[in-house]
Formats: sequence, C-alpha cells, structure tokens
Amino acid sequence: MPIPHYVLALRKKIGNDLMLLPGVTAVVFNERGELLLQRRSDNGRWGILGGVMEPGDSPDGAILREIEEETGLRVTIDRLSGVYAEPSVTYSNGDQAQYVTICFRCLAAAGQTPRITDDESLELTWFAADQLPADLIAKYRRNIADALEPGAHVPARFG
Repeated sequence: MPIPHYVLALRKKIGNDLMLLPGVTAVVFNERGELLLQRRSDNGRWGILGGVMEPGDSPDGAILREIEEETGLRVTIDRLSGVYAEPSVTYSNGDQAQYVTICFRCLAAAGQTPRITDDESLELTWFAADQLPADLIAKYRRNIADALEPGAHVPARFG
C-alpha cells in the first residue's frame, strides 16, 4: 500500500516511533445488497476499502476519494457506521502505527462495475453478506456487522 507523502516526511523526523494515524474505511453495497470486497495485494486476503486521511481531508471526502481511486466507483455515503481504535502494529521495516478508523456505509449507483485501478488490489468482488470469504481479515467482519445494522447506529469501539 502506498505510504502518503506526509507520513514519509514525518518518518524522516521521528524514525520508527509510534504514530497515531487517522484512517477511513467503507462497506460499499450495490443495489442487490451485496458488499464489495478487495483482495489486497499486500497480503492476499480479503478486506474492505479504505486508506489513510491526508492533511486537508475531511473523513467523507477521504473515503470517497479512496473508493474512486481503488475501484473507479462513484458512491454515496449512506451513514457513518463505526469508529474504531485499532491495536498498534509494527511493520517489517520497524515503523509503528496505531490507526483510529472511521467507517462509512456507502451505496454504489446501479449498473456500475468495479475495476482495479491501482496496485492495492488483486481482485474486487461483490459478496452476499452471508457468504463472506473465509480469509476475510477479522477486524473487517466487525465493520461489516456494524454496517449491516439498521438505522443510524454508530458504535465507537476502542481496543
């Protein structure tokens, strides 16, 4: 996954020290109620769409940009579906990060077909909510479950 330029600039100053980073994700549904998953190029597993916010981004603008960059889809945001503080991670190069992620429930316009538009995806596929792949990254099952909840339910989960 490409590292935003501002993160690279900060890493030159702070090295591998722990950084708190804002992230955005989306559970994108089509007109049949299926959800879009991305087989990630970094680990070969299925996940939802998302990325890191950059300076000047709003959360909604960031997720709309990420979805279009990664799939070519134009979507509308239905609602916020969750806010999550993820455990910290240490990458193979020693960089440490903890993400606070804002997740949106989004709707794709009828008739759109997602296409791989960058090097972050190996595959993009629509799945029925009750037929998710076994190798879906575990934390995304939580995001999907929260996005499937009716109404304006907005959980905040920490830890």
